[in-house]
Amino acid sequence: MKRRIIIAAAGVIVLLAGGIIFFAGRSGAASRQRYHNTLRVVREYLDQGEYQRALSLLEGILIENPDDEGAVGLRNEALERQRSDREAARGAAGTAQGEALESALARQAAAVAAQLEAGRRDGGAAPGAAETAEAAARAAAEAAAEEAAERQARAAEEEQRRLAQEEELARKSAELQVLLRDARDMVSRGGGLLREGDAAGAEALYREALEKVPPGESRFGAELRSEVADAYYEAAAVRPGTPEGAEALSRASSYASAALERDRTLARPHATLGRIARDKRQWEQAAAEFREAGRLEAGNYMYPLEAGRALFNLRSYAGAVEDFETATRLNPQVETAWYNLGGAYRMTGRQNDALAAYRRAIELKPDYAVAHREIGRILAARGDQAGAIAAFNRCLLHAPQDIAALRELGAAQSAAGDHAAAESSFNRALELSPQDAQTNYNLALVLLELKKFEGALAAARRAAELDPKAVYFYTLGLACEGSGSDDDAISAYTRAAALDGKYLRPRINLGKIYLARNMPAEALPVLLEAWRTEPASFEVNNNLGAAYAKQEDWAKSVEFYEKALLSEPDNSTVRLNLARAYVGAANLGRARDQYQELLRIAPDNGDALFELGKTCASLGDIAAARSSLETLLRKNPDYPGKAEAERILGGL
Repeated sequence: MKRRIIIAAAGVIVLLAGGIIFFAGRSGAASRQRYHNTLRVVREYLDQGEYQRALSLLEGILIENPDDEGAVGLRNEALERQRSDREAARGAAGTAQGEALESALARQAAAVAAQLEAGRRDGGAAPGAAETAEAAARAAAEAAAEEAAERQARAAEEEQRRLAQEEELARKSAELQVLLRDARDMVSRGGGLLREGDAAGAEALYREALEKVPPGESRFGAELRSEVADAYYEAAAVRPGTPEGAEALSRASSYASAALERDRTLARPHATLGRIARDKRQWEQAAAEFREAGRLEAGNYMYPLEAGRALFNLRSYAGAVEDFETATRLNPQVETAWYNLGGAYRMTGRQNDALAAYRRAIELKPDYAVAHREIGRILAARGDQAGAIAAFNRCLLHAPQDIAALRELGAAQSAAGDHAAAESSFNRALELSPQDAQTNYNLALVLLELKKFEGALAAARRAAELDPKAVYFYTLGLACEGSGSDDDAISAYTRAAALDGKYLRPRINLGKIYLARNMPAEALPVLLEAWRTEPASFEVNNNLGAAYAKQEDWAKSVEFYEKALLSEPDNSTVRLNLARAYVGAANLGRARDQYQELLRIAPDNGDALFELGKTCASLGDIAAARSSLETLLRKNPDYPGKAEAERILGGL
């Protein structure tokens, strides 16, 4: 229908001119016959949707007789039907955009399902594939939504340009109007041929149309070339990755450049070149083209929005902020502009402004799931776990399959101490993507907190099988210990240590297990390896002190217990062990000093009182020995070494 309207417009002036001459020069019966014939032709045009042709004929009649009821009635009918058809066309365009978005989402959902199925068939042979597919689907869905919004904005721009061209044409001479309308009509028909896949026919029409434009109409010629460039760009977009698509994109670039050669003040071809550069991920060129388009057409919010995205990809975040702020100022009702602005604010450290931008996006689009998710991330980073949990839940209300939101909700719930809720969130995420190693790992941590060791063991084992990271094997070791399988824990910790030479935790835990089994020779190598990585670690030094004590290497034991005390000088257990190591090293004076220092920290420590008494007795300090042992029996009448304490007292 639209093509017919444009074609009709090309012949308006000739018919109108003929009509005026005829009615001015004829009279009588012949004139009345011609009048009736004209009305009949007008009716045929109306029935065929050729409204502009009909209106042109009617104007010829009405110039002669403006009160002619038949002509007036047909004119009103033509105008009304033309308006109705245009509204229907705009509605159809909106529907097409919606259908395109739905189609894109459906394709992405199918791709995700295929990748998940492939992951199941492979038995987890491709770790992370499902998560990658889900992330790709979410990104594609967001991109499809933004593309639909962009198309809608471009359609509105095109309508404005068309009206502007109509006004410009109306000011030109009748003969020039015919030429230019005909050229524009041919360009429009060429777009139809492109959509039908007839690139050769479209190019032939484009060349013929542009040859019709007189040399003095450089701006009109530039506008037509810009329209052709956009038609080729759209054709390339529906044939990505094909030779035809590549050729269409090349022609789009060529026509846009040709348009700018004729008129550098047009924004539209700069925007087309910007889109081409954006699609090729040539971010610097994309930013430059969109910024120039925005300079030339300062009221169009799409140009700074696209420039900001390009700059964001260049990691030029300050520039992105500037452009996104411009976009939101030009059109404060566009939620994607606020969302992008929030992201740029975050990257420049302006977390409060980011939060406000995301909240503004949600005011405009309450079901904007990813904006809710970003709010959750900001609040979680601030330690506001309750706020983060609420935000993640709102995200999931609108996007129940957002795995990132489920995982981060679980993390926030765990940080808030609600491990049972976190378990539920991680399990929901695993229902969507069972091969996600990260989520299995998170679930294992929560189950360890809940003392559900068997479940933790299964989840940790899946995580380690899917992605053999050191931290996953370490967690598997914790689950094995919790389940009472120290041998399996040793195997898991050993694997974790082998995967990461600087990872302390598995080495510390290996050392503890070996010491508990009275295997200091096995404990020492892993603990010393940990010590070389972090010589100031309290746990490493303390365990080394214990390991050397078991081997009765008292000098080494003293050395490492003293290092441990540097980290925790008020730790009574370490100080007690250090004192015992001094006793083992026959340095009773230093042992006495450590016992006395310990009793200043913990006056009721029975072991310290008992061993201080023994040490003082060995040093010949009978009074100090008696005082210490009597204090022990008074404060701890049920002390396990009571009989020995009484025996020593009796011998003093």
